[in-house]
Amino acid sequence: MQEKPTSFSIKHWSQDDQPREKLRDKGKATLSDAELVAILIGSGNKEESAVELSKRILASVGNNLNELGKLSLKQLMDFKGIGEAKAITIAAAMELGRRRRGEEALERKKITSSISVFELMQPVIGELPHEEFWIVYLNNSNKVIQKQQLSKGGITGTLVDVRLVMKNALELGATGLILAHNHPSGTLKPSEADKQLTQKLKYAGESLDIKVLDHLIITEKAYFSFADENIL
Repeated sequence: MQEKPTSFSIKHWSQDDQPREKLRDKGKATLSDAELVAILIGSGNKEESAVELSKRILASVGNNLNELGKLSLKQLMDFKGIGEAKAITIAAAMELGRRRRGEEALERKKITSSISVFELMQPVIGELPHEEFWIVYLNNSNKVIQKQQLSKGGITGTLVDVRLVMKNALELGATGLILAHNHPSGTLKPSEADKQLTQKLKYAGESLDIKVLDHLIITEKAYFSFADENIL
């Protein structure tokens, strides 16, 4: 009785040998070039696993990714187990890598004072007819990682989820937070709800070594800074 050919699809490997799971559990930097290519192609052929096939493809170009990116679809398809779809996937990944190298890294804005927060957030919320609450997440150099809307329609009318703020901060690797919301009425006086929320977020961050650095109330042409007024 003839044995069924062994499957070399990644999903049939032991978990320790599965590059997709390795990337998920240990991070993308832990994978070899061959393992990354193996994720792209998904499976090998009857004689080789996806990683073994990927190693052979890479060896043919001196293990140089720049040279791999120069291979035509036809050249890739000369390898047993690489059909048109897999060849196109490899070519597309190589092209994305080439384009990424050609683009300048995004310059992150550094927050140096309350006015730099105002300049960042005034165009976003300064002229809105309704109230919005935003968080600016910063790295340890006080550069902006991300700014994110947390609620719309006023602090009193919308429950601000403190746990979500801290969860996002941890996921982003943020070490500092700046709170910002607008007052469509034009008043720059903080309400009790503004003060309570600031303290709530400040205390929540302390146990995680995440500092609330400021809270700005923003109007069309002016702002109020909790840090500048020493009420943080």
